[in-house]
Amino acid sequence: MANFPVINLEKLNGEERQATMEKINDACENWGFFQFVNHGIAHELLDTVERLTKEHYRKCMEKRFKELVASKALEGIQAEVKDMDWESTFFLRHLPDSNFSEIPDLTGEYRKVMKEFAEHIEKLAEELLDLLCENLGLEKGYLKKAFHGSRGPNFGTKVANYPSCPNPKLVKGLRAHTDAGGIILLFQDDKVSGLQLFRDGEWIDVPPMRHSIVVNLGDQLEVITNGRYRSVEHRVIAQTNGTRMSVASFYNPGSDAVIYPAPPLIEGKEEGENLIYPKYVFEDYMKLYAALKFQAKEPRFDAMKAMNSSTATA
Repeated sequence: MANFPVINLEKLNGEERQATMEKINDACENWGFFQFVNHGIAHELLDTVERLTKEHYRKCMEKRFKELVASKALEGIQAEVKDMDWESTFFLRHLPDSNFSEIPDLTGEYRKVMKEFAEHIEKLAEELLDLLCENLGLEKGYLKKAFHGSRGPNFGTKVANYPSCPNPKLVKGLRAHTDAGGIILLFQDDKVSGLQLFRDGEWIDVPPMRHSIVVNLGDQLEVITNGRYRSVEHRVIAQTNGTRMSVASFYNPGSDAVIYPAPPLIEGKEEGENLIYPKYVFEDYMKLYAALKFQAKEPRFDAMKAMNSSTATA
């Protein structure tokens, strides 16, 4: 079995640039997931994010999660639970508007550190978009512009903890899904595993690696690249041996951004192939996704295509 792609971004600055770009392209085409090392974000900052995130969970969220488990009688479940996930989460919105002031219980230090972390992740996301443009033969800045809309991208961070679970075979940490948006950059626990992706008919572990950033591609990049790059189904398996930390930042199109395959990636293809992916407003896709997140992505694309057709004939 092929090894999970690990990409050393430092090598973009030397003689191995071309080989590194090819490795990124291969990961996008054949995995939809990869892991960055030497990405330019200070290890000290990542260590602080991890420490404060775990402290916040223990002080502010662990009790609430245990109360939720007790209220739903989940400790003694006998049958598979299919309508909830074994996770404790909150969401920090950065762009276009911040919600930091609305999140209770965050210490001043934690707020400051997460803002600094988000600035670095945003920069890394935009650098990655331009690397993808280069590999796709698109002009520099094309993907950032495609995501922009009238107010810039939607960018936020889901902070999650996946507590120890007594029955991991009966409840998932997070049920299988593809991500709706653009690119996702994950800083994850380096000791407790659980993240898996679906590839070639089997579930494959995404290996924990200290100070790395895991990247996966969302549905919108699949559409814009006309299927050359694809979003990949993934899930989190609950563990019995510890709480797993996950800090996942989503760099998504603006709500009113119009999403469609990049014209240079359609040119020269058969007419039937041209129409695989629809054209739509990102917010409309998200409304559909909210109800169908844990189902296959193809019917979502078909539904957006049907919406286009009905609008065109109305």
